[in-house]
Amino acid sequence: MVKNESAPLYSAIYNLVRQIPVGQVTTYGWIAKKIGCTARTVGFAMAALPAGNDVPWQRVINSQGKVSPRIDGEGNILQHDLLKAEGLPFDQNGRIDLDRHGWIF
Repeated sequence: MVKNESAPLYSAIYNLVRQIPVGQVTTYGWIAKKIGCTARTVGFAMAALPAGNDVPWQRVINSQGKVSPRIDGEGNILQHDLLKAEGLPFDQNGRIDLDRHGWIF
């Protein structure tokens, strides 16, 4: 559950993430710039999502075009697989081309 003081901010972040179309990604930083917070806060918001939510969290990646590592080691594998299932190509370095597939609000 999201802490009460974070609820409006996290809700704004989630509403933006819901706008990212299939086959596109955005970065923590692009969301942060749009919302007026830090990229780290966006990461915390993504981590706070409850299971079974309707937010396409997998479409938020780091500024290098990569899936960020997770503490459990499982979340980043799932994110990679979900993005591949949406048709997003990764290069040999595990990056998605943000110029081609980046969604800027």
